[in-house]
Amino acid sequence: MTGLEFLASFIKTGRLHHGIGIGSTLGEADRVLQHRCVDVVGEDGLSLRRDYGFVELYFNPGEEWVMSGGSIELHRLANAPESAAPWAAGTGVEFTRYTAWADVREALSEVPPAPEFTVTDQGGFVEYRAEASCVSVLVVDDEDDERGYHAGHGDVWSISLWAPVRAM
Repeated sequence: MTGLEFLASFIKTGRLHHGIGIGSTLGEADRVLQHRCVDVVGEDGLSLRRDYGFVELYFNPGEEWVMSGGSIELHRLANAPESAAPWAAGTGVEFTRYTAWADVREALSEVPPAPEFTVTDQGGFVEYRAEASCVSVLVVDDEDDERGYHAGHGDVWSISLWAPVRAM
């Protein structure tokens, strides 16, 4: 699967590889994502960040650690494209060094219905927020940013997944 196909699916569904998403347990993530990672537990013991290189998953404790969010830090691939290789080996998803938002939008349009986005200026970035899937895409919006050791104008910086706020 290409990175574009993966991202289009993730943006539409809020689910990563093999259905991993908000509410998945750490054990479920371990069964699906079997490559090396670094675990960082918060000082208070109330959070866990699992870092797979350019993909990070966030967990909260309970009876089990439960996924509360995540991010795909695509900007890291510009400076370290080799970090995509372990992810590709473990998931079959191959990312390129840069990911243009226009290409992601095209991939989204190929599998209707396309998600609706709320668009917000974030000072040098534009955020495209898909409320239905709880996914947010940050795109580089500085005209002077050129591709090199970092993402350039129009490239996806990161894609984040967040837990929806529950009404009390």
